Amino acid sequence: MNIVLATRNKKKVEEIKRIVKDMPVTIYTLDDFPECPKVEEDGKTFEENAVKKARAVSKYTKMPALADDSGLEVYALDGAPGVFSARYAGEGADDRKDIKNYEKLLKEMNSLPDDKRIGRFVCVIALAFPDSRVETFSGYAEGLIGKKPKGANGFGYDPVFYPKGHGRTFAEMSDKEKDLLSHRGVALGRLYDFLKRGL
Repeated sequence: MNIVLATRNKKKVEEIKRIVKDMPVTIYTLDDFPECPKVEEDGKTFEENAVKKARAVSKYTKMPALADDSGLEVYALDGAPGVFSARYAGEGADDRKDIKNYEKLLKEMNSLPDDKRIGRFVCVIALAFPDSRVETFSGYAEGLIGKKPKGANGFGYDPVFYPKGHGRTFAEMSDKEKDLLSHRGVALGRLYDFLKRGL
């Protein structure tokens, strides 16, 4: 089965490719379809955004398309940054975007005691087909938000997120360790089970 990844985030493409390498799929990216229009992520939920992106890319490419929308929800901040995780510190795509996002988060959480620094990563994956059919798969990773960044691996909020039961951030873990615990790994595992059952 051929699948187009409906994202231009190179780190996300790298992570998805790594996790699905044993799945019965051939992966294409938007680099293979440079004229594919950009999809505005204006949904109120991760699922809305993922479905919108997957449907748009599938319609354009005439191929099944996989879109992921994911982010961090902090309970004490009423679920923020949530769907705005990637642009929490404002629009822009410079090299410091991830740093600016988690720096803003840490600043907003500065006065929170340890027992209120709880949150979760959320990932919703949508697999859209040219006939307009869409399947969705969700994954979650509960954990704590640290007070300062640690680690150089991963991306996004990984340097400040300690998965539940672990004393290291996602950014301090190897790719393999993170994939076993991450929200995206869980969601892609559910996609894998779906593909194994047959389309």
